[in-house]
Amino acid sequence: MLWTWPTSRHGSLWSELDRLQREMNRLFEPFSGGQGGSGNFPAVNIWTGADDALLTAELPGLNPDQLEITVKDNTVTIRGSRETEPLAEGESYLRQERGTGTFVRSFALPFQVDKTKVTAQYQKGILQLTLPRAEADKPKKISVKAG
Repeated sequence: MLWTWPTSRHGSLWSELDRLQREMNRLFEPFSGGQGGSGNFPAVNIWTGADDALLTAELPGLNPDQLEITVKDNTVTIRGSRETEPLAEGESYLRQERGTGTFVRSFALPFQVDKTKVTAQYQKGILQLTLPRAEADKPKKISVKAG
């Protein structure tokens, strides 16, 4: 019998390998040093410009009152916790991938932040922080006078 490599991911060796990879990642997550079962929670994007940085963090199902955001010099820290969803009597999890518990993530920016002007918004599970560059840290243009 001639065995051929599957060409479709659906119902094939590929889908089984994908499932095995996800399961192995899930099993080893507690040993990766992460909080709440995930080493990279929340997922974050950071953009920087000349005058500020914008940080967005995915925090679905989180109560914004359970967030603590601090800024010191050029470092922003996000702390929080996500509660375990209660199960009714007789229920049990078939699959549980969303982490629960406390988490902490810190990010160093390439400039000092003006902490008096930082703004935070939480909408549809996304935290958005605007982190203005401190005036003293902004580059100053020096004019040159002809002698």
